[in-house]
Amino acid sequence: MTKVPTIARIWRGRTKPEFADEYEAYNRAEGIPPLLKTALGVQLLREDRKDETWFTTISYWADMESMTAFTKGDPEQVHHLARDAELLCELPERIQIHKIVVPPNLR
Repeated sequence: MTKVPTIARIWRGRTKPEFADEYEAYNRAEGIPPLLKTALGVQLLREDRKDETWFTTISYWADMESMTAFTKGDPEQVHHLARDAELLCELPERIQIHKIVVPPNLR
């Protein structure tokens, strides 16, 4: 039986445009794979602006218990990647946890 996600865990960070491609590749190599092994789904979004590039990672979870097991503690605690301090404008201080009220209707 396929599990339906009920929780979205959202991380956002920004970098300078000159680091955007490098950070995207780094995040895809180091940040996304652990999520792909455990979460029901993962999205990495990128928004290029004139003076900065924003990245948003959304992972989807069946319940709080599975997300808490993955994070080994508080799911709102940010777990920074080794090079985040080098590549991001500042280290994000929090993770957003959202209850999924209407799941995506994909066709």
